[in-house]
Amino acid sequence: MSTIEPTVRAPAAPRERVRAHVYSRPPEPVYFPESEEVPETNRHMELRTALYLILKRELVHTATLGSDQFVYWDPRTSKKRLAPDAFVRLGVPHRTFRTWKTWLHGAPDLGVEIVSESDEGEPDWDEKLERYRAAGIPEVVRFDPEDRERPIRVWDALDGDLVERASDDPDLRACEALGLWWTVVQDRSLGPMLRLARDREGHDLLPTPDEAESKAREAESKAREAESKAREAESKAREAESKAREANDKLQAEVQALRAALAQAQGKRKTRRRAPG
Repeated sequence: MSTIEPTVRAPAAPRERVRAHVYSRPPEPVYFPESEEVPETNRHMELRTALYLILKRELVHTATLGSDQFVYWDPRTSKKRLAPDAFVRLGVPHRTFRTWKTWLHGAPDLGVEIVSESDEGEPDWDEKLERYRAAGIPEVVRFDPEDRERPIRVWDALDGDLVERASDDPDLRACEALGLWWTVVQDRSLGPMLRLARDREGHDLLPTPDEAESKAREAESKAREAESKAREAESKAREAESKAREANDKLQAEVQALRAALAQAQGKRKTRRRAPG
């Protein structure tokens, strides 16, 4: 009994349209807005801007950062979006962008929300947290400057869910994405302010641009002062060296004079000895 080998057909080439069809409407591309008018207090703007600038100064060469730009995670609709007060995507140097699309650039590694009076028109926190989960952002920080007991709350991605860290977690304020620590600093004009530090206790703060500039000016002033003192010390050393040479020259002259006087005295003594008695 003979076996008939199945015929393997090559994939068909894309069929070219042989005629133009009439459609009921033109195709509608998905439009992804770049911004939306929402109320924002100046305090909230300053708090999020300060945090963004702190992050940018520290991470500009190793991460891309955003503040209040839309983050989209579904290419089929513009309704699925977030606008974190700050977000960080690690692994790529900072660049400018209008919107962040996760299917093109990946999900941010960190998202930060700063609670404000202007949030009244925003989705409630549970809905916003669900958006963060859907967007695939693995670490979410919520800062409420008016909450004296729990100003900082943190959620981590676990098994497809976002789970809040317990209030008694000793590492509650650890920023796992950045290897830093969250802390709250009292600012004279803004009140409680969300900051980052290199140590758990919050002593080694990442500086704001103004603080960094002030420290740079202070360091420059100290360097100029040290340079001035060094020049002064060098001048005094040269003066001391000059005086030492002058004293040495004087001493040498005195020695020469003494030697000459001694030689003269010895000559007179010899002359007296030779004279007849």
